[in-house]
Parts: sequence; structure tokens; C-alpha cells
Amino acid sequence: MLTLTENASSAVKNLASQIPTETGGLRIAEASNPENGYALSLAPAPADGDTVVESDGARVFVDEPTRVALDDRILDARVEEDGSVGFALAQAV
Repeated sequence: MLTLTENASSAVKNLASQIPTETGGLRIAEASNPENGYALSLAPAPADGDTVVESDGARVFVDEPTRVALDDRILDARVEEDGSVGFALAQAV
């Protein structure tokens, strides 16, 4: 199952705080063009069929096709000085 680093959990919680709901989180889904990786968006709740990954209060929703691809991955994040957030995936060891 996808796991989150402490940095990713913190970044997801901060981003999700922009959604006026307690059930919101970051959604990871297949991109329309597979060469572009994955589509990230803020969502008020998981979509039907999404797997919900929770870590330290952060919620990440992963669509079914993407769940298989990310099953052994670790999500990390870096917050830049301007406040922008970059996410990266690593292979679990």
C-alpha cells in the first residue's frame, strides 16, 4: 500500500485545509496521458472505488488503476520558499 513520509503527510494536511470539509484530501488518479505520470487534485471526499490512505491525519485518495501501480511506493513532498509543493514517488525498500 502507498505510504507517506512525514513531509508528505504535513503537505497533504496543509493543502486539504483549503477544502471546507472534514473528509477532504489529496486525490491521485491516472493522468489523461500516461506519459505525464499521475493527476493530483484536492477532493472533498474519495470517489467511488478509491482507496483511502491515512497517515498522521492526512488523507490521500487513490483511484483503482493507480492503486496497483503505487502499491509499493512512498509519497514524499517538498515545500518551496514560495509555498509551492512538489510531490515525488520513491520505491519502497
